Amino acid sequence: MLEDLKRKLVKIAKEADEAGLCKHKSGNFSIRDEKSGYILVTPSAVSREELTENHICVVDMDLNLVEVNEKVRPTSELLMHVEIYKCRKDVKAIVHTHSKFATAFSVLNKEIPPIVYEVVNVIEGDGVIKVAPYKRPGTIELAKSIVNIIKKDNACLMANHGVMVVSTKDIDDAYLKAAYVEEIAEIYYLTLQINKGQEPELIPKEELELWKYPEEVKY
Repeated sequence: MLEDLKRKLVKIAKEADEAGLCKHKSGNFSIRDEKSGYILVTPSAVSREELTENHICVVDMDLNLVEVNEKVRPTSELLMHVEIYKCRKDVKAIVHTHSKFATAFSVLNKEIPPIVYEVVNVIEGDGVIKVAPYKRPGTIELAKSIVNIIKKDNACLMANHGVMVVSTKDIDDAYLKAAYVEEIAEIYYLTLQINKGQEPELIPKEELELWKYPEEVKY
């Protein structure tokens, strides 16, 4: 069932691990199939080295396991994925990582402001990568804690936990957004170090809204 999407999910999960966005079985990934409405999600406690299409779990919006070809369970963060798909009908894929720099800011409960234009490619709203309040992993409280942010933005930090990114396109786009979040977090960290803790000048929301492909390019 949905073998092409399973292969895509495995590919992205492995790429995220190799890139250092999530290590030691951490993080989780999902795709929503538009036709069936089923959610394909990575399993709990399976290393990326061992992960295959057979480990990918297919579930419905009521948290019922529809299909899996190995003796594994869906990620313990499944509630979080389902709550996002419920509140954002346009979301097609979700990436949750524990990348180092972004997670460090989540531990400090510190938002990442719009310091570089790449943030336009990550989120909507005011360009700030906000922090959802701490809730215990795997709980419905955690799942609901991020909804208020994800309703408006495509990315957020979760206090003392990691990064949540959604895409209205596909899993590749969700992964790219997660990579951007980590890159922006690292740039912000280095800027604060160089600037001896003083906040850098931010890009105004009005400026972020002005971006468009250059009209001078003929294509």
